[in-house]
Amino acid sequence: MERKKYTLILMITFTSMYSLSLSAQYKTAIYDAYINSTMNEWKSTIDKMEQQEKKSDEFLLELINYQYGYIAWCLGNNEKKQAKTYLKLAEDNLENMEKLSSHPSYVSAYKAAFYGYSIGLNKLKAPFVGPKSIDAAKQAMKKNPDNPYGFIQYANAQFYMPPIFGGSKSEALEYYKQAQDIMERDKEQLKKNWNYLSLLTNMAQAYTEIKEYDKADEYYKHILTIEPNFNWVKNELYPNFIKREKK
Repeated sequence: MERKKYTLILMITFTSMYSLSLSAQYKTAIYDAYINSTMNEWKSTIDKMEQQEKKSDEFLLELINYQYGYIAWCLGNNEKKQAKTYLKLAEDNLENMEKLSSHPSYVSAYKAAFYGYSIGLNKLKAPFVGPKSIDAAKQAMKKNPDNPYGFIQYANAQFYMPPIFGGSKSEALEYYKQAQDIMERDKEQLKKNWNYLSLLTNMAQAYTEIKEYDKADEYYKHILTIEPNFNWVKNELYPNFIKREKK
């Protein structure tokens, strides 16, 4: 009897360690794809994760985050067909996670993002879906004030919404700052975290938009201190920022 218990404990421990190892591999693969702008590798990783039959709530949360990032890239690069395909997958995963009643704040945060993506796919939806996105972001912040993604989604809504409809890049920065503060409470979680680099990049761009160039420069330099090999910032955003500054 004792031997069976010991064997069971070993099996559970091994399974847990294997899952953690896989999760670390996925996180590293996504991070490397982000800093090297190799989105084919990003796509390959989320495709592999999507094919896994049994998905725990933690696994779903991780997968949704990576799908969320990939959809944003697709929309930014006018790959609307791809964006539509992966948005449907992500929405299905989010629905499954909501059924598990786990991470309600994160569910609301990603709902806010996905509403925003649906507007990116069809601008005519903005008057109807835009308020839903903002409300979902507010719900995310209310449900868990320690979840940075609710603050990020509310900030994104403010950043991309035209001022005539209530958007404000200055207000967006206030919420981005709150998200930054929350993320930076746990330094360990910042390692190889594409979301953190993305947040800092959004902030640098927002400071540029409101013409606070010193702050934008400070953030770009900070990003390259954290990750000197961040291709998008190193070879595109920051050089273009410097050229604009000189003009």
